[in-house]
Amino acid sequence: MESSVVLGEKELFACCGSVKFAKEMAASGPFSGYLEAVGAASDIWFNKVDVNGWLEAFSAHPQIGESPSKTHKSPTSAQWSKGEQSTALATATDSTLQELYEWNARYRQKFGFVFLIFASGRSSPEILAEMKRRCQNRPIVELELAAKEQMKITELRLSKLFSANATTASTTNTQYGSDVTKARDRVSHISGHFVAVKETPAEKSAEIVSRTRPPITTHVLDIARGSPAAGIEVLLETWGNNQSRPLFGQMDSSHNWKLQGSSTTDKDGRSGQLMKMVDVLSPGIYRISFNTGRYNPTGFFPYVSIVFEVRDSQKLEHFHVPLLLSPFSFSTYRGS
Repeated sequence: MESSVVLGEKELFACCGSVKFAKEMAASGPFSGYLEAVGAASDIWFNKVDVNGWLEAFSAHPQIGESPSKTHKSPTSAQWSKGEQSTALATATDSTLQELYEWNARYRQKFGFVFLIFASGRSSPEILAEMKRRCQNRPIVELELAAKEQMKITELRLSKLFSANATTASTTNTQYGSDVTKARDRVSHISGHFVAVKETPAEKSAEIVSRTRPPITTHVLDIARGSPAAGIEVLLETWGNNQSRPLFGQMDSSHNWKLQGSSTTDKDGRSGQLMKMVDVLSPGIYRISFNTGRYNPTGFFPYVSIVFEVRDSQKLEHFHVPLLLSPFSFSTYRGS
C-alpha cells in the first residue's frame, strides 16, 4: 500500500506556474498517490483558479523552439520545459525554427499569451501545423484550449514527483482521458470562470442567513493584451416596468431602466460592489453596461451592454457575468 505523499508549494509551482494552484494543491495534500493528486489538480485548475491564474501559468512557459529564461521563477520547471521540447528541437531545421518564431509572434499578438501545447514526443512540423490551425480560433476558444494543454503538462509533471512509484509513472500518458475528462464534464472547462455560479442546496441554506458577496458580479478580461482590463466604468440596471419587458427590435425607453449601482474595474479587472448586499435577489431583467469606448477610444464599441433575466427559481444564486474584450469583438457567458 502506498504511503501518503506531501507536496510543497515550490514543487507544485514547478508543475503549474500559478501561485493559486500551488497553494490550493499544497493545502489539499497529502496524497495517497498520483491519481489522487491528478484528481485534486484537475478540480483546482478548472474550478478554483481564475483567469489571472491561468495567464500566470501560461507565462511560466517558454515559446516553442526557445530555451527557458535563465531567470525563470522555477529552475525545475525550466528544466522540465527543456526536456519536454527535446523532440521538437531534435526534429527542427533552421527554416522550421524561423517559422516557429514567426508564428509564435503572430499567436502572441492575437491572443496575448504564449502558444501552449503538450509538446512531449511531438516533432516541430507537428507542433507548427497545430499552431497554424489554432491561430484561426476565436480568443475565448483558444483560452480554453490552452488551459486544457496546461492541465496535460501538469499531469506529466506530477507523475515525475511520484516517479518512485513505477506503476503510477508508467501510466502517465494514459491518464489524460479519464481523470481530466471527469473534471471537464463537471464544469465545461471555461464555465468555471465565465458563467454564473449555481450554488448547491447546502450553500443556498447558508446564503439565506447572509451573503458574503453581492449576488451579481462581473470582471473584464482584455483578450488582445492577455490581461485584466482596469479602469472600465460599469453600470448595473434593472428593468422597472412591470407591465412590459424589453424586446428585441423595439426601442428601450431609458426611463424603464433603474440604476442599481456603478463602479470601475480594478487592476484585476473586477468591478466593485454594483448592488446592495441582499440575501434574496429580486427576479427580473438586469442590464450590465461597460464604458468600453473610454477604455479603448480606437475600438469598435463605444459601449457594451449585456441584458439577462433572473428567474424566481434563481433568486438565491450568485451570477457572475464577465466580459471578454478585444478591439473588434467581445464575448460573455452565463449559466442557467
